[in-house]
Amino acid sequence: MTNLAEYKNILTDLITKNRDRVDYLAIRLETSQGSSIMLRGDKVDTLSEGISTGGQVRACYKGGWGFATFNQLSTLAQRIEEAIASAKLVGEDETILADIAPIQASCHLPLTGRDPRQVPLAEKKALCDHYNAILRGLSDQITTTVVRYGDSNQSVILATSEGTLIEQSWADLEMRFSATARNGDTVQTGRETTGSRRGYEDLLGLDEQVAGAAKRAVNALILPPVKGDRYTVVIDPILTGLFVHEAFGHLSEADMLYENPDLLEVMSFGRKFGPDTLQIFDGAAPEGHRGSYYYDDEGVPATTTQLIKDGVMVGRLHSRETAGKLEEQPTGNARCLNYHYPPLVRMTNTWIERGNTPVNDLFSGIKEGVYAKNWLGGMTNGEMFTFSAGEAWMIRNGKVCEPVRDVTLSGNVFKTLANIEGIGDDFYWDESGGCGKGGQSGLAVGCGGPSLRIKDVVIGGEA
Repeated sequence: MTNLAEYKNILTDLITKNRDRVDYLAIRLETSQGSSIMLRGDKVDTLSEGISTGGQVRACYKGGWGFATFNQLSTLAQRIEEAIASAKLVGEDETILADIAPIQASCHLPLTGRDPRQVPLAEKKALCDHYNAILRGLSDQITTTVVRYGDSNQSVILATSEGTLIEQSWADLEMRFSATARNGDTVQTGRETTGSRRGYEDLLGLDEQVAGAAKRAVNALILPPVKGDRYTVVIDPILTGLFVHEAFGHLSEADMLYENPDLLEVMSFGRKFGPDTLQIFDGAAPEGHRGSYYYDDEGVPATTTQLIKDGVMVGRLHSRETAGKLEEQPTGNARCLNYHYPPLVRMTNTWIERGNTPVNDLFSGIKEGVYAKNWLGGMTNGEMFTFSAGEAWMIRNGKVCEPVRDVTLSGNVFKTLANIEGIGDDFYWDESGGCGKGGQSGLAVGCGGPSLRIKDVVIGGEA
């Protein structure tokens, strides 16, 4: 199945034959070609490339959904029967989907560089070996290194019972690097991640960035741990992007809200969350980012949605179902990782808008605080979050001073947004994100933002 376009007539014929049996019917046909490499130390864990073809059927009847997947087009009629039967088995209410105009389009996100399909697997492996040698060669204290490479070219046709027929294609690339250093019982890790939807060249020339991960791990071995306390902190744009995605973005996804009245009340329009200068957006419409596309997996055009305006909540992210049930407009945020999964409400590119405060002024007047950059990891649980900084320094009397390690930032997202004291005039797009939700991990997203100054942040460290 190398040319999905030739199957459009088959999909539309099957849709036409079955459209009157349910309230809504959609078929998504997909082909994907990609490579995967993982090096761990001096061993190769993964080295593969392949082509995957398959599809999914979604049917809705009286508010109940049926879902089926297939790998052979010859079985599609049977899969349609299964999806319809499942929908009728559970449907007992009303199908509510926000109205959209049927779309017929063929669109392809253009590559500005080299197509990864034209790069031999041996060349990709050599690139991984090169970066792995940088990590391993930096110090004898480096005990473990991991280099991951992945690329994927996806082509999709979406046909629906409402008349939508869309063909889309795109390429996505990602590399991840980590180095772990040990000195006795002290263990430290440095990480870097990068991604692109522009071309293979974006993964070249990363020597300095890769070496930085190993250097941070080694240097942190001799750093003093931060003293746990509440501090005024300044975070860099990379941590800002992680924070707005993980801590606030997921709470803006409406499928988490319409079945949770308490959370819906908390995330209500008109509620003041931050300073008047705070603006938060999500959208797939901005071009050139890893969360960008033309139409989501329900055929809704990509948009840009303002979530917070002047510190006040004004928007949230929707599928057609959540928009219909909450009587709001669809935002084009229904996404699936691939044909194995149904679309969920997912972020695309999420960012805090650039502010007006010069970055150096963010440190002014801080008697004792923490400056945190980059990230090692983190987790969220509802409105609570914990993030680990990749590197950090103490701030003393408005100046960045000695470096420290083991810096974790914890708190309540709403209190943290309210405690933003300054928004920097810098900005950075982090294209390294791979978002997980509902068992669908690694969905490409973009995050962005400026440096932030936030008061009263709990910093975990040495007691």
